[in-house]
Order: sequence, then structure tokens, then C-alpha cells
Amino acid sequence: MEQLVRVRKTLPDNQALVVHIRQSACSGDCHKCSGCGAATEAVEFTADNLIGAGVGDVVKVESASGPVLQAAAVLYGTPLLLFFVGYWVGTLPGRFGPLGGGIGFFLGVVCAVVYDRLVMRRRQTRYEITAMAKKAGKEETCEHGC
Repeated sequence: MEQLVRVRKTLPDNQALVVHIRQSACSGDCHKCSGCGAATEAVEFTADNLIGAGVGDVVKVESASGPVLQAAAVLYGTPLLLFFVGYWVGTLPGRFGPLGGGIGFFLGVVCAVVYDRLVMRRRQTRYEITAMAKKAGKEETCEHGC
């Protein structure tokens, strides 16, 4: 998985604190739709600074896709799977399929939240700065407080 980020701060041991401005569900091309005012979110994380990027540089960051795809499968698939299992179990004693499906979905969401918190605690994903996209100039200012 690749994304462009801006280096906010260099850290010891060839690490860098980088910031990625996450767009909303829209495409982020506000000039095309007269600006919807959609919220953006700044996400900070550390990355291995393999190329010696400096503060303000826009760089390409890569990470393994496996953990991201695994998390997406658990977060989206577990509630859906448990909904269908709960619906099926609810139909066995009678007409309780919708109730069983709702309970199963709720349990799936709880499982997904617990999984998400465990993954965040372990921080399995490693990010590496692999290429320079744009070198920061003297007159260039860093947007969004980076």
C-alpha cells in the first residue's frame, strides 16, 4: 500500500513523524463541485526514513497490504457473518430470525472493536519512506500545522 505524506518531524534512529491528510468520502476535488466543506482528518504516524527526508518534504510511504486487508476483513466481515448465523439460529425455534440477526450483528461489532483495539495496541504495521515526491523549499509553508 502506498500513499503520499508530508514529513512533520525527523526522529532518531532513521525515523520520521509524518502526517497524512485523510479526505472525506468524497473525491477531495472540491474545485469540481464548488467545495462541499467536507471535513479532513490529519493522521500522524512514524515511518522508517530510508532516504533521509527532511521536515516539510512530501514523500511516498509504503506498507505491507496484508495487515490492512486482514483488518478490513475482520471489521466488515465479522458483523455480517454473525448477522447471518444469528438469523439462522433465530429461525430454528420459530420466528426469531430478525432478533437473532440483530444480536449476531451486535456481537460482530463488539468482536470487531475488540480486535481493532488489540491491533492498535500491538502496532503491527510498519511504514517505510521509499521515495521523495517533492522537496520542501524555503518559501514553502507546511499546511495543517505540520
